[in-house]
Amino acid sequence: MTVVIAGAAETDALGRLPGHSTMRLHLEAARNALADARMTKDDIDGIATVGTPGPIQIAHALGITPAWLDGTGVGGSSFLFHVRHAAAAIRAGLCRTVLITHGESGRSRVGAGRYGMGPDSLIGQFELPYGVVGPPTSFTITALRHMKETGLTHEQLAEVAVAQRRWAHLNPRALHRDLITVDDVLASRMVAYPFHLLECCLVTDGGGALIVTSEELSCRPPVYLLGSGESAESPIISQMEDFTTSKAFRLSGEAAFAEARIGHDDVDHLMVYDAFAHVPIYGLEDLGFVGRGEAGAFIAEGHTSPGGRLPLNTNGGGLSYTHTGMYGMFAIQESVRQLRGEAAAQVPGVEVGVVLGNGGMFASAATLVLANRLP
Repeated sequence: MTVVIAGAAETDALGRLPGHSTMRLHLEAARNALADARMTKDDIDGIATVGTPGPIQIAHALGITPAWLDGTGVGGSSFLFHVRHAAAAIRAGLCRTVLITHGESGRSRVGAGRYGMGPDSLIGQFELPYGVVGPPTSFTITALRHMKETGLTHEQLAEVAVAQRRWAHLNPRALHRDLITVDDVLASRMVAYPFHLLECCLVTDGGGALIVTSEELSCRPPVYLLGSGESAESPIISQMEDFTTSKAFRLSGEAAFAEARIGHDDVDHLMVYDAFAHVPIYGLEDLGFVGRGEAGAFIAEGHTSPGGRLPLNTNGGGLSYTHTGMYGMFAIQESVRQLRGEAAAQVPGVEVGVVLGNGGMFASAATLVLANRLP
């Protein structure tokens, strides 16, 4: 059975939405995705989402009695996992059409829970006592080791933010659109060494939704799921096998490329979760598009910018477009738009796109290979 993404849409607005509860963001995104797919709630028999509200609450709010649910929560990559799991469920006959929703009041915190890490958790026991508190300080561990071992420079790290702002400049929905330079990035406030403010993700409100079904039930020109992969490494960053590479990135990417039967030269468009500026560097290297230590120069030379040979994070990414806290949904959305030819900063001739999601601090990863044609 051929599985496709038949609907994809975000909330009406992104950014600061203090009038939107988390539930409202989910439901608004779901409404928009159903309209995009030319379907109604009565076509849906599977629900997947992460966090609170969960899949049961979303189904109840929409008036859906699902035959299949998925509440897999592995951080910002969860939505890529949901696509993969939905495809498996559809192929197995467990359901026919799955609605995947995301809504997060990351900026306004309307209906959001408190931040915190219990003292009995792994982080609480083994990292928090040493001052590792949250993503900015956790991710510094990997970034600094990569810089030391590969020669990645501060200027090359800044080039990631510069390149993605070039894409955001072309996107009216991006939160930050003004072009920036390496000097601008390095002059921005230091958040946690080596990360300056412009090398850290945005904090926004928003949501998105996807509809996954079989090609036979799709009412729109479909986006095919050619391959997928998922993996996980360690729930705490200090226990990674190697700070300069993500095992979960490598394994999920290898699985997705093998299932899709594609090579790197077949990829026209790439989305890599970019909570911080070094994550796309890991993505390029761990997926095998460049060698170890080569991604910084590759980006600095303009290969991922508009007009480059490997367009990367063409919506502006988590650094310039939006980042509600879990970004993976928005990476998938942009890949779908590019494959449909509907993106604000459309890349000519996109036929195959790859999406790589990160969860936690290199804790989980999933990779999707999408296409607007079958091989």
